[in-house]
Amino acid sequence: MASDVAVAGLAGEDRRGTVRAVVRLAAPAIAQSLLHTLVFLIDRAMLGRHGAESLASMQISNPIVWSTYSILSALSVGTVALVGRAVGAGDRALATSAARASVLFATVAGIAAAALGLLLLPAIMAMFPAAGEGVRTASRAYLGTILPGMPFVLLSITLGAILQASGDTRTPFLVAAAANLVNCAVNWVLIFGHLGAPELGARGAAVGSVAAMAVSAATLGIVLVRGRAAVGLRGRGGERRAFARMWRVSGASFGERVVQQIGFLGYVAMIGALGATAMAANQALISIEAICFLSADGFGIAGAAIVAQRLGARRPSEAGLGARVATALGVGLLSTFGLSFLLVPQLLLGAFTPDARIVEMGEPCLWVAAAAQPFMAVAVVLGESLRGAGATRAAFVAALIGGLFVRLGATAVLAFGMDLGLVGVWLGSTADWVVRSVLLSAVFLRGRWRDLSV
Repeated sequence: MASDVAVAGLAGEDRRGTVRAVVRLAAPAIAQSLLHTLVFLIDRAMLGRHGAESLASMQISNPIVWSTYSILSALSVGTVALVGRAVGAGDRALATSAARASVLFATVAGIAAAALGLLLLPAIMAMFPAAGEGVRTASRAYLGTILPGMPFVLLSITLGAILQASGDTRTPFLVAAAANLVNCAVNWVLIFGHLGAPELGARGAAVGSVAAMAVSAATLGIVLVRGRAAVGLRGRGGERRAFARMWRVSGASFGERVVQQIGFLGYVAMIGALGATAMAANQALISIEAICFLSADGFGIAGAAIVAQRLGARRPSEAGLGARVATALGVGLLSTFGLSFLLVPQLLLGAFTPDARIVEMGEPCLWVAAAAQPFMAVAVVLGESLRGAGATRAAFVAALIGGLFVRLGATAVLAFGMDLGLVGVWLGSTADWVVRSVLLSAVFLRGRWRDLSV
């Protein structure tokens, strides 16, 4: 099998071979992350042309969908750790049991999230009285359509994580590309009412997203059921034991995701207190930095897969080398991005807004973001690599200290106490990345993650 050959071929590779392996895994993983984000960016772009209320509704809908997905997808951390180790150890039975348990959990969790979300939908809408009836109506239509599709969203992410853990990042990338085409086509037809279809606006965008994720989940499921990868879904038995092992790893990740979302909501609230211009500038800044974060996440996926596989094959020194190479490549790429922040900040910001006030406010923030990039790379890539080893408690503690206490505390002091405004917000986020990178580097260098059992 192709994935088995790829994993086996990594056994005797030197440093240059490890670099090639990381790049081979990371490149499609980065592209896949960008494509997943592109689904929502396309929704925003098309809804912006449909009407202001349709676009504004995404300010309500997107955080709810993202928070739900982020927390529930935490089990994929345990999936990567256990499936990767099983593949590295040549234990196909365990890898397959873990894959089936992950798929079952994603299905059940998705259905539960859909039911609870629909039940709470009236209460959620009541939280935004100032948004206006038109915006609330559009948001209600979007959420009322996308929440029932949550099982497809979670299944797509879980099935992709299974393949990535086995060393196949190319297939999830190709499937994500096809899903984007589906999303674009359905959006064009249903948002605007082309080809005789009804004009559904925000609801049409939700149908497009659900259709894209359904296609992605079905295609990835077929790939795994056919059993040509290093791991498949055929057979039965062992799911309960595999799930218990994955939960031991993922439990801390659930806590980490909850902490992150609490910090995120507090962070967003502070930005909102700075006014409309600051909010607009921050949206442009986030859009620019998202490319950096997603690139680091791609190297993190590669690092996690290699670490899990090498530990499963009882080659901890190669696991450490893989994590260091992935981190170094991530630092190099993000530092290059940071250099562009310093050299052409107005050009980058001008791509998102023609408003000179927003560009002027965002420029010094982009200088701060440039300094943050190498620290972000270390925190994201090492964090994912440690999760691949099963060291999720360390990642949780780093997120708790950096993402909750440092980020929120520093932002409050710098943005409001010292009256630095949006620059203070970005200094606060930079302080978070610095602290996380130091904490995670210390955990990695201590080396206890090499001896963890999954």
